[in-house]
Amino acid sequence: MTDTSDTRSAGSEARTPRPSRLLHRLMRFVPLIAPVLLWAVPCWVLLYTGQHWPLPVTLVGTALFALGLVTMPLAMVRGHGRRQQDRAAIVGDTLLGTGWVLFTWSVLLGVLGRLALAVAGVGEGQDRARIVTWAVLGVTAVLLARGYAEARRVPRVRRLDVQLPRLGAGLDGLRVVLITDTHYGPLDRARWSARVCETVNALEADLVCHTGDIADGTAERRRAQAAPLGTVRATHARVYVTGNHEYYSEAQGWVDLMDELGWEPLRNRHLLLERGGDTLVVAGVDDVTAASSGLAGHRAHLAGALDGADPDLPVLLLAHQPKFVDRAAAAGIDLQLSGHTHGGQIWPFHHLVRLDQPALAGLSRHGTRTLLYTSRGTGFWGPPFRVFAPSEITLLVLRSPHPPTSP
Repeated sequence: MTDTSDTRSAGSEARTPRPSRLLHRLMRFVPLIAPVLLWAVPCWVLLYTGQHWPLPVTLVGTALFALGLVTMPLAMVRGHGRRQQDRAAIVGDTLLGTGWVLFTWSVLLGVLGRLALAVAGVGEGQDRARIVTWAVLGVTAVLLARGYAEARRVPRVRRLDVQLPRLGAGLDGLRVVLITDTHYGPLDRARWSARVCETVNALEADLVCHTGDIADGTAERRRAQAAPLGTVRATHARVYVTGNHEYYSEAQGWVDLMDELGWEPLRNRHLLLERGGDTLVVAGVDDVTAASSGLAGHRAHLAGALDGADPDLPVLLLAHQPKFVDRAAAAGIDLQLSGHTHGGQIWPFHHLVRLDQPALAGLSRHGTRTLLYTSRGTGFWGPPFRVFAPSEITLLVLRSPHPPTSP
């Protein structure tokens, strides 16, 4: 690999469009309204819509929902606020995931389930209400159990070939492994981290990429969980770009730690990967939130990342958020690798993710040349659950339209 550019700061990059003023104002009230809805709606659907439970059952159930409503925001503030108490974060995050799944299926089964029972002529009003209650509790329990197992397992490897029209024949078959959104955090996952790195090494990659959101917490605090990243092997290079969560936790510390572990932080710069007489530009940019972090020199600057690169060479770009692809397409990038979305992580949250991002997961085309691959992420954020959004380690095999001929 050849280093051909330096880190750049402010540039003339187009800024990410801001959401409408109305949406911005509404978002201010989400932290106040969301906890109430998450716990009040299931409480009403499961206890007060015709079930006629014995009074002790109703009182105990109501008390449990009230406890969840009070405990969840308090624990999350203590866990993710200034105090950074890991035990509180685990409690708050778990309650958040539980509340979301319970809310979702209370709404779905509370409406559709009752309608189906009514159409089928099953039971009377009280019987239908109780059937729906038990169905919601059963579905929630199963999804949380499966979701927890999915979140804590070593991700499956997702393999796909990606043809790049400008890729030279000498680079045909180049193996690129992508991990992202490891989110080392309150739950100690040092052993999980080591097993992920073992899986990556078994793929015998030419290039390994980490597209940010390494952890929730500072590099000093999460060092033990991130340390196995130093064992990752690649024939040519290991490269990394910052995600938005680095900017919540002293981003420069993470840049320095990744450099210490032998990874190349591509902070608005590029490297050249050469093989078989052909060259690939491997570029990276800081996350789009970097400019508002207040850290000197941190900003997504694509022109700086490509400065000095031959415009006729194919470009592989690392950018944490898929929405950077608009800038990538305008610049004629061949392939952008991103994470950030987690594939929604807990269904049906993906609908909200799509309001902010142009892609949720997988390979998509943008403009005439640019391909975007969006990973569902290797770890998880916050709630230790993944529901209908499995994690992944991605192996992309780059293909040239003119593969080398056999001797």
